[in-house]
Amino acid sequence: MSESVTKTSWTPKIVAFCCNWCSYAGADLAGNNRLEYPAEVKIIRIPCSCRFNPLFILRAFQRGADGVILCGCHPGDCHYSTGNYFARRRMTLLFSMLDYLGIEKARTRVEWCSAAEGVRFAGIMNDFVSKVVSLGENKKLEDVRCKTTK
Repeated sequence: MSESVTKTSWTPKIVAFCCNWCSYAGADLAGNNRLEYPAEVKIIRIPCSCRFNPLFILRAFQRGADGVILCGCHPGDCHYSTGNYFARRRMTLLFSMLDYLGIEKARTRVEWCSAAEGVRFAGIMNDFVSKVVSLGENKKLEDVRCKTTK
C-alpha cells in the first residue's frame, strides 16, 4: 500500500471526557442545534472534572487514542464548587509527565464549556481535531499497548 493511501485513510481517534453538568450538556446542545463536529470524537461522560483521573489519558493513549480532551465547567461555576480547580491542577502535573514521555502537549487539552455553549463546544472539538490531524498518528506508546487492544 502506498504512503499517500495510508495517510488519507487514517482518521484520528479522539477521546473527550466531559463533565456531566456543563460540557456534556453543551455537547448535547450542539447536537440538538445540529451543529457539526467530527464524528471521530468519542465522548465519555464523567460526574465532574474533579473525578477525572490523569491515568485515563495515559490509558487512552496506550489504547491508541491520538488526542484526549478534558472539558469541565468554567472556573467558579462548578456544580461541586471547586472540582474544576482540582482538575486543572492534576492536568498541569500530567502535562509535564506527557512531556517526559515524549507525547506532544497539543495532543491533550483542557477546556471549560458551560451547558449553554453548544456553539463553543462544537468549535472546541473542530479546532482540537484539526490540530491532532496536523500532528498525525500518535505512536509514542505503541510499544506499551495492552495486549487486549486491537
